[in-house]
Amino acid sequence: QVQLVESGGGLVQAGGSLRLSCAASGRTFSSYAMGWFRQAPGKERAFVATIRWTSGSTYYADSVKGRFTISRDNTKNTVYLQMNSLKPEDTAVYYCASRSGLDSLTYDYWGQGTQVTVSS
Repeated sequence: QVQLVESGGGLVQAGGSLRLSCAASGRTFSSYAMGWFRQAPGKERAFVATIRWTSGSTYYADSVKGRFTISRDNTKNTVYLQMNSLKPEDTAVYYCASRSGLDSLTYDYWGQGTQVTVSS
């Protein structure tokens, strides 16, 4: 089992910044990569970014490229999502997730989600 605990959500104004954290515990050795997803009201959950624990390779959704940065601290088993130049469209519940597959986009474990609200 992998447990994920998220923090850092909140209310910010458009153009502002916010950093989300996700602490992983349990059988973390089974985790190959971590990802961030978000779900806006009335919409389906969407991919935001992913990072591999070992190589640090990252991949971003087009909607957040240049604004969001995903990073990880292997010693703390923690993943971060630095969000800059936030827009009202970024308002959503943000979820941290873990996946064990090398190439699969299927994530095995999920956090509870943290609310991010961007006001205009």
